[in-house]
Amino acid sequence: MGMQENVMTEETIATDTEKTVATESPELDAVTRDMIDACQGRGAFYDMLASIYYRPLTAEQIDNIANLDMSEYEDMNPLFAEGANDVRRYLRRRHSGTRQELAVDFTSAFAGTQSYKGRYAVPYESVHTSEEGIMFQEAYHEVFHIFKDNYVAKAEGYDFPHDHLSFMCEFLAVLSDRIAEALAAGDDAEALRQVEVSRAFLADHILSWFDTFQGVALYLIQTRFYRGILKISKGFFLEDAELLDSIAVELEQRLSSSSKE
Repeated sequence: MGMQENVMTEETIATDTEKTVATESPELDAVTRDMIDACQGRGAFYDMLASIYYRPLTAEQIDNIANLDMSEYEDMNPLFAEGANDVRRYLRRRHSGTRQELAVDFTSAFAGTQSYKGRYAVPYESVHTSEEGIMFQEAYHEVFHIFKDNYVAKAEGYDFPHDHLSFMCEFLAVLSDRIAEALAAGDDAEALRQVEVSRAFLADHILSWFDTFQGVALYLIQTRFYRGILKISKGFFLEDAELLDSIAVELEQRLSSSSKE
């Protein structure tokens, strides 16, 4: 959507473009293929969340979400399942005014046109972690440097601060692609390095403030759709943290075994 990888070449990461990594190679064992598939799935889901929190949804995006089969994710945890049910039930009754209804809901909460007791539900980490409750605070600078250290930058024309939730979800999607590519190349050490960056970023810069953001947003949001999206998001973040932990354990065991050989 709005991120670029600054490595050998610059590549714009688009939310509607799904990267694929060859998993049918006979050199790859079943566990490695499963990890690659998991990374591709989580990357695609982070891309979807990035687009949802970035701007009001188009009619086409709403239809795509309505037709999305989330059944394979719903057993991950009760929170995700509850959110998926909210979204499904809301969109089952969509009509000609649904896009406008959701746009108003998005704008009042996530674009900051309304507040609750002086607090805003804009999706910037700085707003929810600084004493001042404003943008461009310590969290912004930390995220900016993490992106820079990992050779990721915003594409031109995307003017929101780096600690916007959409950009941070895209960053994790980029790292997920890198994990999958390293696994496919047999580079477990690089895969583990990218997993560790992902684990720390998710814990320190998303899960650390999402509850506060969600709490304010729930006072402002009117539609069942966005209430469901918030539940889906939190449920997914929690599950992803567990997935990254399990991948890290597998890779650490492999590297430990290979060092003893």
